[in-house]
Amino acid sequence: MSRPSSGCASGPLHLQIPRTLETYTMATKPVSRAQAAKIARRSDTVGAYAGKGWVQAVAFVMLLGFTIMAVLAMRTYALSMPLPDKIVGNDGKTIATQEQILHGQELFQGRGLQQYGSVLGHGAYLGPDYTAEYLRLTTDAAVKEYREQGKQDPRELVKNEWRKENKYDEQTKTITWSAGETKGYQLMLKHYRETLMKGDTSQGLFPNAIKNDEELHDIVAFFGWTAWASAADRPDQPYSYTNNWPSEPNVDNKPTADLMVWSALSLIALIGGTGLMFAIYGRWSRAIGWHAEEAPVLDFRQPDEVRLTPSQKAACLLFATILVLFLLQALVGALTEHYREELTGFFGIDMGQLLPYTVSRTWHLQLSLFWTAGAFLAGGIFIAPLITRREPKKQGLLTYVLIGAVVFVVLGSLLNEWFSQKGLIPKEFTGFFSQQWEFLDLPRFFQILLTAGMFIWIVIVWRTLSARLKGSKKTSLPWLFLFSGLAIPMFYAVGLLAGQRTHVTVAEFWRFWVVHLWVEDFLELFTTVMVAYIFVLLGVVRERIAISIIMMDAVLYSAGGVIGTLHHTYFVGTPSEQMAFGAFFSAAEVIPLTFLTVEAWGFMQLGARQYSNRTKPFPHRWAVMFLIAVGFWNFLGAGVFGFLINLPIVSYFEIGTALTANHAHASMMGVYGMLAIAFAVFGLRYLIPEDKWPEKGLKFSFWTLNIGLLWMSFISLLPLGIAQLYKSVGEGYYEARSFAFIHDGASAVMGWMRMPGDVIFLVGIIPLIKLALLGIKEIFSKNAKETVLELPEPPLYEVVEDARIAEFAGAKAAEELPEQTSPYRSDRRG
Repeated sequence: MSRPSSGCASGPLHLQIPRTLETYTMATKPVSRAQAAKIARRSDTVGAYAGKGWVQAVAFVMLLGFTIMAVLAMRTYALSMPLPDKIVGNDGKTIATQEQILHGQELFQGRGLQQYGSVLGHGAYLGPDYTAEYLRLTTDAAVKEYREQGKQDPRELVKNEWRKENKYDEQTKTITWSAGETKGYQLMLKHYRETLMKGDTSQGLFPNAIKNDEELHDIVAFFGWTAWASAADRPDQPYSYTNNWPSEPNVDNKPTADLMVWSALSLIALIGGTGLMFAIYGRWSRAIGWHAEEAPVLDFRQPDEVRLTPSQKAACLLFATILVLFLLQALVGALTEHYREELTGFFGIDMGQLLPYTVSRTWHLQLSLFWTAGAFLAGGIFIAPLITRREPKKQGLLTYVLIGAVVFVVLGSLLNEWFSQKGLIPKEFTGFFSQQWEFLDLPRFFQILLTAGMFIWIVIVWRTLSARLKGSKKTSLPWLFLFSGLAIPMFYAVGLLAGQRTHVTVAEFWRFWVVHLWVEDFLELFTTVMVAYIFVLLGVVRERIAISIIMMDAVLYSAGGVIGTLHHTYFVGTPSEQMAFGAFFSAAEVIPLTFLTVEAWGFMQLGARQYSNRTKPFPHRWAVMFLIAVGFWNFLGAGVFGFLINLPIVSYFEIGTALTANHAHASMMGVYGMLAIAFAVFGLRYLIPEDKWPEKGLKFSFWTLNIGLLWMSFISLLPLGIAQLYKSVGEGYYEARSFAFIHDGASAVMGWMRMPGDVIFLVGIIPLIKLALLGIKEIFSKNAKETVLELPEPPLYEVVEDARIAEFAGAKAAEELPEQTSPYRSDRRG
């Protein structure tokens, strides 16, 4: 088909359009509306499924990725840093048992210390890394003692003692500490008694975070065990169990050969893979992507014309709820950031007695997962009836029950975490009601409830889709929607393998299946399916194009995303081959994000084309704009900032610094936050009457949220992270993470400079709260639109009669579409 002319009135306007919708335009043989709808229905079901090649490609990538992950899981269990039955001193006396070490690990999580400092580099960034701090203070004390005793080369003595004389007996499962290490343990008991058992909030913790000497003994034993593993050489290897992390001159911890080589090779993988991707894209760009076909001119059903089903109306209540949770998350985030500059209070108010840093950061992380995941649940429920054009009875009631369960899990878990950090959970109940690992902070009881709730969600979606699924192939768009949705509860459930008393190395391995694999692969995939289906339902793209995009993204995301999970486990006591796989495949993760940046123009062009129809304009301008923001932040936050810290050589020096926080904020808010808002704006658009729709408010919100996030990254977190990286490389990791450096003049200034961006960001949430309140008011209004169980076909647009198309194609339309802005140019596309 030919492309249209450049918009001049002298020639006819020909439209290149999808075959399924070609009867909507100036066909040479006009057909009726009924005939056009019948053709569209038939075209949707005949041939609208993934080809054999796509299926084989996805199966190969998934099989390869999870086979490698399964092998490395077994290697993780077999070769993790040894957890002894007991640690004994040089005098033969028992210092700590395995039970005491695991109880110390449990206290580290339950009292919120992982939301204050970190262990093995993972955790929060305000307090110290306890592994690095323990290693530095004990070795410094030993060097000082040997120097005072007049011994020659005391640092060499310490290196040999900590690296060579650490003995682990595989037969008796006993670690024997040297005299220096035994003295070091006694030193650290005194040190942590003065910090973790303080009776005030000056540390950012609840007063007396550790209650008694028994708890102190156990948590210091846990820190000491991780410090021992960071210095002791692996059997028959010239590096420690943690691949020589942290950087520590006292024990000759420095970058390994594996770390340097795989950093270089990952750069080659990125450059080569990006070049290959753009070569493929240049060859087949006309056949792939959102712009692969021109869309027809449509009359979109305006929001006031669309009736919602009971479950869709309930889903709108969930959309409104997640916007309120977004505000709460941002507020506790602002408090958390303020604590970095004024740890004892909030502008003089002692908030620490009620909400110390550890609680505010816990809630900030948890709410970020709750409100974004809630948007996915609401989006799935909202879209399902649009796919089938009908929904079963009681679906709305089930959705309200699910919302109630979600609210219970959110409020119950947040309250439970407060009690846990206060130390108020009875010992016999800590396994189910104490705080868990970072990002999986929910107590085990609420983790199980949330997992069950997500499986119930997929059942609700399946009930709506079941009629459509019966007549469709397993690779059709409805099945892809269901399969990608099913992956959400399945891969979140993997986090249950990381219990409070699971070996820390094993726990980190499974924890990051949720933090990385669940978020960066399967939520990305479900995102692609949701967005593609929305454009199909709007008549913008055909199902065939949508399926190709989904399958292509499944290959691209999974090729790097599955094995790329391992970049989180470089230094947690896993064997060194995880560094090789993690580095190489993490580089591959950036490639599809680069591709998405190019494809973002496709989104913009779709919006421009549809907005050019002045009869019934495209009603989702700001939903599409938030989706465009997702593409931008996917590349910058997840791609650029993520790759920066995933390089092994960079990660070795920066893990647990502001560079990590920079990546986390830019990718989590920039990608999943903007995406959640896009879904909410899309759904609420059909609930709130046109005369009440806050169009200007959404414009304001879009720009302020993005400006605030850019300010947060480039004015504060990125420069602060670079300063910490410079300090770590130049002087040492311990110094870069020290409280003194974080609060010195330059670092403090960079922290305060974040405030204007935070204010801009918070102000941008206000229109979204107004949107949420309008939605809630409409849901419970007596004059609200009545719900229906069946929707028209198609539900969100209607066939445009030929006479109206001809009128639109005339001179007036040409005047409204000047050449420089027209999406219909005179060039031809094959």
